[in-house]
Amino acid sequence: MNMCLNLNLLPHELIVDNFAGGGGTSTGLEKAFGRPVDIAINHDPKAIAMHRANHPNTRHFCEDVWDVDPVKVTNNQPVGLVWLSPDCKHFSKAKGGKPVEKKIRGLAWIALRWADFTRPRIIMLENVEEFKTWGRLGKDGFPSKKHKGETFRCFVNALRHQGYKVEWRVMSARD
Repeated sequence: MNMCLNLNLLPHELIVDNFAGGGGTSTGLEKAFGRPVDIAINHDPKAIAMHRANHPNTRHFCEDVWDVDPVKVTNNQPVGLVWLSPDCKHFSKAKGGKPVEKKIRGLAWIALRWADFTRPRIIMLENVEEFKTWGRLGKDGFPSKKHKGETFRCFVNALRHQGYKVEWRVMSARD
């Protein structure tokens, strides 16, 4: 797949990595933009410790993404790119048979908070292909087939309402 996007960030624009993990995405972003990620956020102290070791020039926040004030952590500076990698285990084919947790399934909504408060020029969210089936849960705690994709469409429309052009594609690592 040939995917060419104009992602030229201006030198004063911040790069934010939400759900930063150990730093793999930040490494890719750093290689793509030729500079370190400015802000990394993750609730897990071990993940942030690993990220800090791999990316010492990044400001780290070991907090739940919902507890982070986007304006405060960016010092109200312009944000060029917000990268989001919310938990995918409740969308993945490999998830198993346990009922799902609403709080984890709703993590992608943090994109709207960043859009509201910092108006990033680019928002990128990566997840598994089943993410586009995101919908309401049934009374049994499992995704409702009747509402398959409903929440995903609301999410996309909310971003469009904020003025964003929204695109998505399924990509395979083998391509």
